[in-house]
Amino acid sequence: MATELPLQRVAILGTGLVGGSLGLALRRHLPNARLVGFDRPEVAERAAARGAIHKAAATIADAVRDAELVYVAMPVGATIEALGAIAAAAPSTALVTDACSTKTVICRAAESQFRSGARFLGGHPMAGKEQPGIERADAELFRGAAYALAAREDDPDPRVQGFAELVRAIGARPVWTDPETHDWAVSIVSHLPQMVSIALASVVQDESDETGMPLALAGPGLQDLLRIAGSPYSLWRDILLTNKDNISHALDRLAQAIDYLRMNLANKDLEVEFREANELYAAIRKPR
Repeated sequence: MATELPLQRVAILGTGLVGGSLGLALRRHLPNARLVGFDRPEVAERAAARGAIHKAAATIADAVRDAELVYVAMPVGATIEALGAIAAAAPSTALVTDACSTKTVICRAAESQFRSGARFLGGHPMAGKEQPGIERADAELFRGAAYALAAREDDPDPRVQGFAELVRAIGARPVWTDPETHDWAVSIVSHLPQMVSIALASVVQDESDETGMPLALAGPGLQDLLRIAGSPYSLWRDILLTNKDNISHALDRLAQAIDYLRMNLANKDLEVEFREANELYAAIRKPR
């Protein structure tokens, strides 16, 4: 269903999995909007071929000129480097928002660039796939997902409220937060699971021998736990660098939990841990 948002031109900077998925979703919900993309030429060409954008721009300035919404779906480092060019070229009435997995560093950098005119709104869709790329873009990627917005829910800026409406239109659920709270929260529910998956893969690799064991006995449980281990380091490098302290704390908490499990392997105290884990699993499986 198309929305009534008065957006005529949207710039998507970074036309991979997330940016491409947004473009496909906007083609469905904002059929009258013109989508202009910016990325490496070969990536932008594939995005246009998939219908995620109408055309590719040669520069950031060309892409954001006259845009009412600028959506930045690039890695953290590239996003920070691009903020100056975006702020200089974006119309004063535009909303600029990002999709980076950490918010504190991005929002602080944006404060120094967006002092007047265009409004910057930190954002982070809790949606994705273990492998990046425009080939895996999906208009339904955001459906059912939480979408962090680094602002107050009662923010009076109509641009912010309009984007929240767009988030709902593409099937996501706005979660209003501040950048620091966001980075702590995702270190627990997103970044820690990634680190656990990588660590588990390392243990399995190290324990495997020339006979094929123990991998010969691996079942779907291991596949489930290792799914996100397929995510490349290039996707995670900037996330780890910009949320290092929170992730380190999360790993400390996990180490404490593992130590407790180790100390109680031979008694029935772990029944409580299993029951609480079962309840948490059931809770996160319920539709919101």
